[in-house]
Amino acid sequence: MTDIARRQPTPWHLWLVGVLSLLWNGFGGYDFIQTTTRGETYMRESGFGDEMIAYFNAMPTWMYVPWTLGVWGGVIGSLLLLARSRWAVHAFALSLLGAVVSLVYSKFISPPPALPPEMAMMEWMPYVITAIAAFLLWYAWAIAKKAVLR
Repeated sequence: MTDIARRQPTPWHLWLVGVLSLLWNGFGGYDFIQTTTRGETYMRESGFGDEMIAYFNAMPTWMYVPWTLGVWGGVIGSLLLLARSRWAVHAFALSLLGAVVSLVYSKFISPPPALPPEMAMMEWMPYVITAIAAFLLWYAWAIAKKAVLR
């Protein structure tokens, strides 16, 4: 029996999760591009003060590797999920790896300066990002196991 004969029909939730994940990760890609190309101007427009901008500008070069993996692994994983490709699992695994390394760095190795009260919710974003990346990896793995992805 070929893979095509064994492949399951596309469940409705794949489209829902795929589109929502593409929107979520697409914003991450937009933020990555704006931060790396427009730098301080974009950060100021986003509400970052001098201390936070200095923190981002002082980020070690090696931290761009997990940041890139986290962001673009998520974008590519979302596209591969919508294409019903089993490679979505691998892309989401790289995205989760990047998110975890970024979380560890920003919370335990080199915490950023205190945020102003209007941005206090941003302190939780590394956890939210990591949780969503973990969910997307689990989801892709689960539907791949059910032969929905090819």
